[in-house]
Amino acid sequence: MERCGWATSAPEAYREMYTEYHDQEWGRVLTGDDALFERMSLEAFQSGLSWITVLRKRPAFRAAFAGFRIDAVAAFTDADVERLMGDAGIVRNGAKVTAVLRNARVAQQVEGGLSALLWSFAPTGPRTRPKTLADVPATSPESVAMAKELKRRGFGFVGPTTAYALMQATGMVDDHVATCFRAAGAEPDRVARDRN
Repeated sequence: MERCGWATSAPEAYREMYTEYHDQEWGRVLTGDDALFERMSLEAFQSGLSWITVLRKRPAFRAAFAGFRIDAVAAFTDADVERLMGDAGIVRNGAKVTAVLRNARVAQQVEGGLSALLWSFAPTGPRTRPKTLADVPATSPESVAMAKELKRRGFGFVGPTTAYALMQATGMVDDHVATCFRAAGAEPDRVARDRN
Protein backbone atom coordinates (compact mmCIF):
# COMPACT_ATOMS: atom_id res chain seq x y z
CA MET A 1 0.00 0.00 0.00
CA GLU A 2 1.57 3.29 -1.11
CA ARG A 3 1.64 6.17 1.36
CA CYS A 4 2.89 9.74 1.49
CA GLY A 5 6.67 9.56 1.86
CA TRP A 6 6.76 11.20 5.27
CA ALA A 7 4.59 8.41 6.72
CA THR A 8 7.40 5.87 6.38
CA SER A 9 10.25 8.21 7.33
CA ALA A 10 10.22 7.62 11.08
CA PRO A 11 12.88 5.48 12.75
CA GLU A 12 11.97 1.79 12.76
CA ALA A 13 10.89 1.86 16.42
CA TYR A 14 8.20 4.45 15.65
CA ARG A 15 7.32 3.59 12.05
CA GLU A 16 4.11 1.77 12.94
CA MET A 17 2.95 4.73 15.06
CA TYR A 18 3.70 7.12 12.19
CA THR A 19 1.97 5.07 9.52
CA GLU A 20 -1.07 4.57 11.77
CA TYR A 21 -1.26 8.34 12.30
CA HIS A 22 -1.06 8.85 8.53
CA ASP A 23 -3.62 6.16 7.75
CA GLN A 24 -6.13 6.85 10.53
CA GLU A 25 -5.90 10.55 11.38
CA TRP A 26 -3.91 12.89 9.13
CA GLY A 27 -6.15 14.65 6.65
CA ARG A 28 -9.40 13.34 8.14
CA VAL A 29 -12.05 15.89 9.00
CA LEU A 30 -11.87 16.73 12.69
CA THR A 31 -14.29 19.06 14.44
CA GLY A 32 -15.06 19.94 18.03
CA ASP A 33 -13.55 22.68 20.16
CA ASP A 34 -11.51 20.45 22.48
CA ALA A 35 -10.33 18.17 19.66
CA LEU A 36 -9.10 21.12 17.62
CA PHE A 37 -7.58 22.74 20.69
CA GLU A 38 -5.55 19.57 21.23
CA ARG A 39 -4.31 19.56 17.63
CA MET A 40 -3.52 23.28 17.76
CA SER A 41 -1.57 22.76 20.98
CA LEU A 42 0.36 19.76 19.68
CA GLU A 43 1.23 21.58 16.46
CA ALA A 44 2.55 24.46 18.58
CA PHE A 45 4.70 22.05 20.60
CA GLN A 46 5.97 20.54 17.35
CA SER A 47 7.36 23.88 16.15
CA GLY A 48 11.11 23.35 15.74
CA LEU A 49 10.86 19.61 16.42
CA SER A 50 9.97 16.54 14.40
CA TRP A 51 6.31 15.49 14.48
CA ILE A 52 7.25 11.99 15.65
CA THR A 53 8.69 13.54 18.83
CA VAL A 54 5.31 15.06 19.66
CA LEU A 55 3.30 12.09 18.43
CA ARG A 56 5.13 9.59 20.64
CA LYS A 57 4.61 11.92 23.62
CA ARG A 58 0.91 12.51 22.87
CA PRO A 59 -0.39 10.23 25.68
CA ALA A 60 1.77 12.13 28.19
CA PHE A 61 0.61 15.47 26.76
CA ARG A 62 -3.02 14.38 27.12
CA ALA A 63 -2.47 13.36 30.73
CA ALA A 64 -0.54 16.53 31.59
CA PHE A 65 -3.04 18.88 29.93
CA ALA A 66 -6.29 17.34 31.27
CA GLY A 67 -7.17 15.76 27.93
CA PHE A 68 -6.88 19.21 26.32
CA ARG A 69 -10.31 20.17 27.60
CA ILE A 70 -10.34 23.92 27.05
CA ASP A 71 -12.10 24.82 30.30
CA ALA A 72 -9.80 22.61 32.37
CA VAL A 73 -6.61 23.99 30.80
CA ALA A 74 -7.89 27.57 31.10
CA ALA A 75 -8.15 27.02 34.87
CA PHE A 76 -4.51 25.94 35.22
CA THR A 77 -2.46 27.98 37.70
CA ASP A 78 1.21 28.81 38.23
CA ALA A 79 1.46 25.55 40.17
CA ASP A 80 0.33 23.71 37.03
CA VAL A 81 2.96 25.49 34.97
CA GLU A 82 5.58 24.36 37.49
CA ARG A 83 4.20 20.81 37.33
CA LEU A 84 4.29 20.84 33.52
CA MET A 85 7.84 22.17 33.43
CA GLY A 86 8.89 19.23 35.62
CA ASP A 87 7.12 16.62 33.46
CA ALA A 88 9.76 14.75 31.44
CA GLY A 89 7.00 13.05 29.42
CA ILE A 90 6.19 16.24 27.50
CA VAL A 91 8.17 18.92 25.69
CA ARG A 92 9.21 21.26 28.49
CA ASN A 93 9.32 24.62 26.77
CA GLY A 94 8.11 27.41 29.02
CA ALA A 95 6.95 29.69 26.20
CA LYS A 96 4.93 26.89 24.60
CA VAL A 97 3.43 25.73 27.91
CA THR A 98 2.27 29.22 28.83
CA ALA A 99 0.99 29.77 25.26
CA VAL A 100 -1.24 26.68 25.55
CA LEU A 101 -2.72 28.00 28.80
CA ARG A 102 -3.25 31.44 27.28
CA ASN A 103 -4.74 29.87 24.14
CA ALA A 104 -7.24 27.95 26.27
CA ARG A 105 -8.36 31.18 27.93
CA VAL A 106 -8.66 32.93 24.58
CA ALA A 107 -10.55 29.94 23.11
CA GLN A 108 -13.13 30.23 25.89
CA GLN A 109 -13.97 33.70 24.60
CA VAL A 110 -14.43 32.74 20.92
CA GLU A 111 -18.04 33.37 20.04
CA GLY A 112 -19.38 30.34 18.19
CA GLY A 113 -16.48 28.20 19.38
CA LEU A 114 -12.92 27.43 18.33
CA SER A 115 -13.95 24.77 15.82
CA ALA A 116 -16.15 27.17 13.87
CA LEU A 117 -13.46 29.84 13.89
CA LEU A 118 -10.73 27.52 12.59
CA TRP A 119 -12.95 25.89 9.98
CA SER A 120 -13.96 29.31 8.66
CA PHE A 121 -10.49 29.45 7.07
CA ALA A 122 -10.77 26.11 5.24
CA PRO A 123 -10.43 26.56 1.47
CA THR A 124 -13.73 26.23 -0.35
CA GLY A 125 -12.67 25.92 -3.97
CA PRO A 126 -11.10 22.98 -5.78
CA ARG A 127 -7.43 22.33 -5.07
CA THR A 128 -4.84 20.52 -7.12
CA ARG A 129 -3.65 17.38 -5.37
CA PRO A 130 0.12 17.42 -4.80
CA LYS A 131 1.94 14.92 -7.02
CA THR A 132 4.96 14.62 -4.72
CA LEU A 133 6.00 15.83 -1.28
CA ALA A 134 7.89 18.63 -3.02
CA ASP A 135 4.52 19.95 -4.23
CA VAL A 136 3.08 20.22 -0.71
CA PRO A 137 3.21 23.85 0.44
CA ALA A 138 4.34 24.99 3.88
CA THR A 139 1.73 27.75 4.01
CA SER A 140 -1.27 28.96 2.05
CA PRO A 141 -3.19 32.22 1.80
CA GLU A 142 -5.78 30.65 4.12
CA SER A 143 -3.18 29.65 6.74
CA VAL A 144 -1.68 33.14 6.63
CA ALA A 145 -5.16 34.60 7.19
CA MET A 146 -5.87 32.11 9.99
CA ALA A 147 -2.60 32.90 11.76
CA LYS A 148 -3.22 36.63 11.47
CA GLU A 149 -6.71 36.34 12.95
CA LEU A 150 -5.59 34.03 15.75
CA LYS A 151 -2.78 36.42 16.65
CA ARG A 152 -5.23 39.35 16.60
CA ARG A 153 -7.41 37.49 19.11
CA GLY A 154 -4.45 36.78 21.41
CA PHE A 155 -3.52 33.20 20.47
CA GLY A 156 0.17 32.36 20.48
CA PHE A 157 2.47 29.90 18.70
CA VAL A 158 0.20 29.60 15.68
CA GLY A 159 2.07 31.18 12.78
CA PRO A 160 1.23 30.53 9.10
CA THR A 161 3.28 27.30 8.91
CA THR A 162 1.81 25.91 12.13
CA ALA A 163 -1.66 26.95 10.97
CA TYR A 164 -1.15 25.12 7.69
CA ALA A 165 0.05 21.98 9.50
CA LEU A 166 -3.11 22.21 11.61
CA MET A 167 -5.21 22.49 8.45
CA GLN A 168 -3.53 19.41 6.99
CA ALA A 169 -3.86 17.36 10.17
CA THR A 170 -7.55 18.12 10.63
CA GLY A 171 -8.78 17.68 7.06
CA MET A 172 -9.26 21.35 6.24
CA VAL A 173 -6.94 20.60 3.33
CA ASP A 174 -6.10 17.21 1.85
CA ASP A 175 -2.41 17.01 1.01
CA HIS A 176 -2.10 13.26 0.55
CA VAL A 177 0.08 12.96 -2.54
CA ALA A 178 -1.41 11.55 -5.74
CA THR A 179 0.21 8.12 -5.31
CA CYS A 180 -0.97 7.67 -1.71
CA PHE A 181 -3.73 5.13 -1.15
CA ARG A 182 -5.62 7.77 0.86
CA ALA A 183 -5.68 10.10 -2.15
CA ALA A 184 -7.58 7.46 -4.07
CA GLY A 185 -10.23 7.44 -1.35
CA ALA A 186 -9.27 3.98 -0.08
CA GLU A 187 -9.92 3.30 3.57
CA PRO A 188 -7.47 1.65 5.93
CA ASP A 189 -8.55 -1.39 7.88
CA ARG A 190 -9.62 0.58 10.95
CA VAL A 191 -11.96 3.55 11.05
CA ALA A 192 -10.56 6.86 12.27
CA ARG A 193 -11.68 7.88 15.72
CA ASP A 194 -12.15 11.63 16.05
CA ARG A 195 -11.88 13.00 19.57
CA ASN A 196 -14.76 15.41 20.13
